[in-house]
Amino acid sequence: MEIEFARMGIVYLHLIACCVAIGLVLTSDIAMVKQLFKADPADRLDSKHLSELQTTVSRALIALWITGVAIISLDASIKGWGYFANPKLQSKIAIVTLLTVNGFALHKYVLPLMQKAGSLLKLSFNQRMLAIFTGAVSGVSWFYAAMLGIGRPLNWKYSLLEILAAYPVLIVGGFVSMALLTAWSQRKSSATCRRSSTPTTRASAAQRSTTAPAT
Repeated sequence: MEIEFARMGIVYLHLIACCVAIGLVLTSDIAMVKQLFKADPADRLDSKHLSELQTTVSRALIALWITGVAIISLDASIKGWGYFANPKLQSKIAIVTLLTVNGFALHKYVLPLMQKAGSLLKLSFNQRMLAIFTGAVSGVSWFYAAMLGIGRPLNWKYSLLEILAAYPVLIVGGFVSMALLTAWSQRKSSATCRRSSTPTTRASAAQRSTTAPAT
C-alpha cells in the first residue's frame, strides 16, 4: 500500500513536469506562428521570455527524467526485468532520450540565435532550417511522449515500430509546414519593406530635384 501511494505521488509530479513543459512549448510555438503570419520586419520575440522558456523547460525535463526513472524503478522492482520488454515503455524511453538530445541543441545553439536575431526571419537559411527542425522535433516529441504516458491500451499490444510509426511522419509534417509558412512570411515581409521604402525613395528624389541649382 505504501509503495502504491509513493508511486502515485511520483506519477503526479511526473505529470506536472510534463504539463508545464508542454504548456510553455505550445505557447511559445503559437507566439512564433503569430509572428510569422504578421510578417512584420520590426516585430521581435521577447528575449526575456525566450530565456525564461529555456530555463523552465530544462528544469521540467530534468524533473521528468528523475520522476520517470523513479517510476520505472518501482515498477521494475515489482514486475521484474520482463517489465523492460514492453514496447510502449521502450518507445517512451527512446523519445524522451531524443527529446533530451534535441533540447540540448535547442538551448545550446537555436535559442541563443533567436535571442540575438529576434525573429526566425532574420536568421540565415541554414540557421532557420536548424531552428525549424529542432522546433518540430521538440513539439512532436513532447506531445508524443505525453500520449504514450497515458496510453495504457498500447501496453504489450503493438511492436516498437508500430508504436513509433507516426512519429517521424509528424516530425516531417511539422517541419515542412513551418518551412512553408516561414518562406511565405519572408516573401510577405520583403514585399512590405519594398512598399514602405518606395514612397521614401520617391520623396527623396523629388526633394533633390527641387533643390538642385538651375544651370
